[in-house]
Amino acid sequence: MDLCETPLVQLRQMLDTGNVTAKEVVYSFYERIQRVQEPLRPYVHLMPIRDMMIQADDADDWLRTGRAGVLTGIPIAVKSSISVKDMPTDCASAMLEGYRPPYDAEVVHNLRECGAIVLGLTDMDEFAMGNTCLTSVHGGSKNPWAPERIPGGSSGGSAVAVSSGCAAAALGTDTGGSIRQPAAFCNLVGLLPTYGTASRFGHVAYGSSLEQISPMTRTVEDAAFLLDAMMGESTGDSTCRLHEGDDFSLMAEGEMEPFRVGWCPAWDAENLDKDVCQALEKARTVFENLGAEIVEIDLPHLQHAVAAYYLVAMAEASSNLARFDGMRFGKSERKKSLQESYRATRQGFGEETRRRILMGTFALTEGAYKDYYRKAAQVRALIRQDFMTAFESCEVILAPVSPSLPMLRDEAENVDPLTSYLADMYTVPANLAGICAMSLPCGRTKIGLPIGMQLMAAPFREDLLLKSGMAYQGYTLWHVRTAPIDKSGLSGPIPLIP
Repeated sequence: MDLCETPLVQLRQMLDTGNVTAKEVVYSFYERIQRVQEPLRPYVHLMPIRDMMIQADDADDWLRTGRAGVLTGIPIAVKSSISVKDMPTDCASAMLEGYRPPYDAEVVHNLRECGAIVLGLTDMDEFAMGNTCLTSVHGGSKNPWAPERIPGGSSGGSAVAVSSGCAAAALGTDTGGSIRQPAAFCNLVGLLPTYGTASRFGHVAYGSSLEQISPMTRTVEDAAFLLDAMMGESTGDSTCRLHEGDDFSLMAEGEMEPFRVGWCPAWDAENLDKDVCQALEKARTVFENLGAEIVEIDLPHLQHAVAAYYLVAMAEASSNLARFDGMRFGKSERKKSLQESYRATRQGFGEETRRRILMGTFALTEGAYKDYYRKAAQVRALIRQDFMTAFESCEVILAPVSPSLPMLRDEAENVDPLTSYLADMYTVPANLAGICAMSLPCGRTKIGLPIGMQLMAAPFREDLLLKSGMAYQGYTLWHVRTAPIDKSGLSGPIPLIP
């Protein structure tokens, strides 16, 4: 079995039984990274091999002496908007070039406490603003299933790292689908936990009331396992709830009792790609074969979700990114006057980031606040109520992830912003409503591209989400398929272990 394509939970078992050493595991992933980094570019910063091996030696010692944690010896990738001590956490932006945080984000600290080995930081859309991974100052990652296409975003690099076998699992963030969409495009599981489940302390904020740090893995079981390791009491995030007695891995186990799956007829719209539509129809059939009842639900305000989401997200981005002015944070361009210095410094932001800051600033002005931001907040409340009503008649909701397949990179670079925003129509409602959601593989197109579906559940009902996802993956084999990567000699010889 190829270690780089082995699910996290199976790797854990192999390490615990002594079938493989942590040093063998880490070096296998390092070797794969050396082969695919150049053509696919999942990472923007990689830990030196010598440091990896030192940690792997420590992990083997802990395994031998019975001191191992649940993630001891497991290689993990982290999105470059999540602080990792002394690694360049630049959010794929020139504005933060050279910034190295002096501390770990709380979720990274929790993973390290469990024994995880952080291999490096992955590429992303600049400040998590985008769904293509092309707004990155580093050039963006490429989809391992079709390198000429986008991997999705904003957590595109994390998706590529796991899908290409360059990490056993990865952390990303989901503000409006930034975990679920790239997971769907790269044949992975992307889990958005309920808002407040994981600490956001140490993450460079984009939309503070929307985003969650989230796991990206090969299987639902792995996602539950990693989410358990991420959790912990937070001292820096007042929105993070205590998780006394929560055990997501245990939630995912056991038989799924008869359950109801909600389906909104509006999702059969003409704008849904034909291959995606057929895959979702087959997914509904699978759930029926598992004993589920498919029930129709009504989400009347969903048509306004994209508009409400972007108003809220851009307004929060305007507030959060205001501190990057060259005086307090960010690159500094000192000119003759303060105004000229501000103007020159803010050019460190890319085009899409500047667009969102400007639109958010406008929405918060005295003349526009009532007509735009306040109405968006009201629509957000209505969307949440729609979901709460729908969950009275079903345990989980089945939905598309993206209306279309991953675009060609050349096409995505020239797409107009509105078209790009509308691609998030099926993912942003979960963030607005503050519910949990998960993307998982459900099919393949005629040309071999992965297709993902989305499951949603009520707030803090990850148990329903995980059990239904586990039941689906126990019935299908889409998640076991791996990217068709040429693993032989993509970027030259591999250096020997020092």
